[in-house]
Amino acid sequence: MVLRPQKTNFQLKIVDNIQTLSIWADNPWRKFSISLITILIAYFLGSSLGMVSAVVELMDPVAAFLSVVFIEVCIGLRRNFRFEKKKKFLVLLLDSLRLGLFYGFFTESLKLL
Repeated sequence: MVLRPQKTNFQLKIVDNIQTLSIWADNPWRKFSISLITILIAYFLGSSLGMVSAVVELMDPVAAFLSVVFIEVCIGLRRNFRFEKKKKFLVLLLDSLRLGLFYGFFTESLKLL
């Protein structure tokens, strides 16, 4: 028997807003554009985090730790929302966010070579 975790007020508010956004994004072009915007914003955040932590030099381990924790939280949320049909759009946004962050970190690491 699988026990579901308790839904908090924060989770209810965030998930409800994402569900209204997913209803609006039933059109495939809207869904694609929101996914692309999410990837580009995450790429910008990933590359800027890499640049800022490289300049400060003391923050490299802290920035790496925080980025790994954030990505692991996204993976955990994806695992929770994977089987619910209404939250497929949220899974798409989480995957786009992770992909943009990975791509931003990867291009910043190529600059160091």
